[in-house]
Amino acid sequence: MSQSEIIERFNPEKESPLYLDHRVTYPAPRRLTPKNQLVIAFILTSVFWLVFGTLAGVLVSLKFIWPDFLESSWLTFGRLRPIHTNTVFWGWASLAILALGYHVVPVVSNTKIFSLRIGWISFVLVNLTVLLGNITLFYGLNNGMQEYREYIWPIQGLFILAVILSTINFYITIVRRKVREIYISSWFIMGSCFWTITFFIISYLPFYQQGLGETAIQGYYMHQAVGMWFMTFVLGLVYFYIPRMIDEAIYSHKLGMLAFWTQMVFYAMIGTHHFIFSPIPWWMQTSAIIFSIGMFVPVAASTANWTLTLWGHGKIIRHSPALYFMVTGVAFYFVGSMQGSVEALRHFNIMWHFTDFTIAHSHMTMYGIISLFVWAMIYAMAPLLSQTEPNRRLIKWHFWLAFIGLLIYTIPLMIGGTLRGQSWMANEPFLHSVTLMMPYWTWRAIGGLMMFSAHLVFAWIIFRMYKFNFKKS
Repeated sequence: MSQSEIIERFNPEKESPLYLDHRVTYPAPRRLTPKNQLVIAFILTSVFWLVFGTLAGVLVSLKFIWPDFLESSWLTFGRLRPIHTNTVFWGWASLAILALGYHVVPVVSNTKIFSLRIGWISFVLVNLTVLLGNITLFYGLNNGMQEYREYIWPIQGLFILAVILSTINFYITIVRRKVREIYISSWFIMGSCFWTITFFIISYLPFYQQGLGETAIQGYYMHQAVGMWFMTFVLGLVYFYIPRMIDEAIYSHKLGMLAFWTQMVFYAMIGTHHFIFSPIPWWMQTSAIIFSIGMFVPVAASTANWTLTLWGHGKIIRHSPALYFMVTGVAFYFVGSMQGSVEALRHFNIMWHFTDFTIAHSHMTMYGIISLFVWAMIYAMAPLLSQTEPNRRLIKWHFWLAFIGLLIYTIPLMIGGTLRGQSWMANEPFLHSVTLMMPYWTWRAIGGLMMFSAHLVFAWIIFRMYKFNFKKS
């Protein structure tokens, strides 16, 4: 029986290993398997970097309303901000999705991961990247303050090597699969890895780093980091976990493949929509806008696919705190992605782009989509890894603190960003736009503190689960 047939014909009496790993409750193993040890290591370190990185983010938000707060050169805004963004990018989100990838790829391939040793090497390399990168940023050594690539190339190269090794690991595992078809998740994960290797190498080649060429490369780099690494990888994981969490087949495999191929075509070309009205050639800006509008296709396809899969399972959703994160992530995926496409239009871009509206949008996507999805999947995977159920009440606390905190963070920044853009367009004094933002920056700090509190709750849940797990093992 092919993999798609297995997924489309869930039956409690089937004994397929693929089916069994999709069940809502797992038979708890007596001891940790080597693969699960690797996955847990990725998760635990990702949680550490989440807390560290968002603590830096909270300090950054406080500096907007209290500029003289923490005057040490190590803790200035110019150093803390890249520490915050790079830590949550390469530390929290990257380690977390790799953890989930090392769980999902073998399952949908119905075989073992090719090499656990390669997985452990990748684990060490990613953590070294974040550790050494943050040390250099604290000392003020960076790659020219280019967003999301502030780590100097010898350090960022460790991360690229980790991705290359994991890509090889995933690829050989998929090649050795024991099912005929390649499931949607594997397509998204491999597409994400190949694109990530490509844009990382191009972005760090020295002969591209001059003049407008550097600006164009930066546009593609920072957008592909979000869209082709995090978003594409996570979309593949969601196509696995939604069916697994509700014991239901994905609504349409073909719709998923439509989402994958249109994601590959459209997302790869929208990098320069960050530089509308810049000296970059007009045709590059226009092409980025066109492909940004084209993103309606993969976003609508995946949103419809997930929604129709979840349709009729309201009772399960109401009683599963992990599904709170998943369903909310689906909503943010649609809203945040549509917002990004609209923001690319010149009419709106001229007002919003250099304001705090863009900060709100980036948090709606990286936090509202990526982090919410990842938390849902970690909680869904937890019984298999920890031999114990996570505390449902604490998960609800985590969800509501994160969700309400995100709304308090983003909505005021969108309102303030719009007013600020209108102030600039009206040629009002720049200082007026700064004082105008003070109440909205205050709400930003409050929302950030709530989100950070949610992360502490999450860290406590994970610590308690795996502490007991190691004792049992």
